[in-house]
Amino acid sequence: MKILKCDLLLIVIAVTVVVLMAPPTISAAKVGVTYSTPDFSSGSVEVSPERIVAKIVSMEIEAVRLLDPNPETIRAFASTNVSLFLSVPNPLVPMLASHRSHAFEWVKLHVLPFHNRTKISMISVGDDVSLADAPPPLFLLRAIRNVRRSLVNLGIETVSVSTTFSFFSIIPSPFPPSLARFESPNGDVIIKPILEFLEKTNSSFVVKLYPYYIDSSVHSGFAFFEDPFSYVDDSSIIQVRYGNLFDVMVDAVVRSLAVLGHESLPVVVAETGWPSWSSNSSEVYATPKCSQRFLNALVDHLRAGKGTPLRKEGVSEVYIFELCDKQQSERTWGLLDYHLNTKMNITFFLDDIPEIEKKSIQLNYLVIVCMLFLAVISTVATLTCCSNIVSAWKGTPAKRERKQKKQY
Repeated sequence: MKILKCDLLLIVIAVTVVVLMAPPTISAAKVGVTYSTPDFSSGSVEVSPERIVAKIVSMEIEAVRLLDPNPETIRAFASTNVSLFLSVPNPLVPMLASHRSHAFEWVKLHVLPFHNRTKISMISVGDDVSLADAPPPLFLLRAIRNVRRSLVNLGIETVSVSTTFSFFSIIPSPFPPSLARFESPNGDVIIKPILEFLEKTNSSFVVKLYPYYIDSSVHSGFAFFEDPFSYVDDSSIIQVRYGNLFDVMVDAVVRSLAVLGHESLPVVVAETGWPSWSSNSSEVYATPKCSQRFLNALVDHLRAGKGTPLRKEGVSEVYIFELCDKQQSERTWGLLDYHLNTKMNITFFLDDIPEIEKKSIQLNYLVIVCMLFLAVISTVATLTCCSNIVSAWKGTPAKRERKQKKQY
């Protein structure tokens, strides 16, 4: 009986250790930021790549999308745990398509020297290459293939290759998500062949997705992941209720992929965010407070791992635009100012959590461990009590008498 109690104790301890060490069962999206070299003529201060990387590491940012990658910046990420998503600038795309040697040289310069020490995860060949041109840019897929072949020829097969689309360039409207389609004729002419390539090479569909640009058509709380407003998609057999605008837009992408036969293709959101300032006085929501409100709610939603109604696992990666202040379309985007100081109270990177909140998080973990420890003690005590009762019952005179009779 002592051996049995010992075995049970070991089992309980082993189960507890597994529970403590096991990763969460939810599938939360990887959250990163985009970074592009600041325009120093706009008043920004030149900052070395090493200082940028040090700030990113201190904030515990797990992934960075480099919009204008250069060897110096890529090299600065060596020996860190930050994964890199590189973008090929649009002006180079036609050249990479027309000459495979140019694609080979680009990969040889930007990937080959670094991939053993730097976690390069993906390359986007082009960023929202205009689909409005006539004839459409059919060179895009050729450029993607040439970059992929160059990687394989160099023995680098862990880096996936895709391209980045803008939501509003390919999907007219997200409402209702169940009826969303890629806009014709580009959906069949350009996007479908690219999807087939992505499927064969285990890559992802990459899209830039900004709820800010369609917030004026819906209640503002819907864009900020708040409850006062929700949207019901009743165009399909089963009604689906949405609690936020981000999920509506993601599912519009998911449904558009499904229509072309690629419903399981992973989705990466290459850019999303909220401006902290606008030169247009009518854009009353372009403020640091609203930016903080959106970003905190977005990351909380992503890390909850709940996915969307049409994609239970949700998107695989999301990149916030942008790390440092950047002017775009008369708006300012950025988590940090030009001096790398935090502009708002963002709570999703450890560096920006106040010390009292960090201690609270640590205390919560301690409480959980203590509760599990008490559960182990309680279980052991219960097993010991049960074994004592069994031993006592076996030792009663009536039991001994029955045992002796059985022997004869």
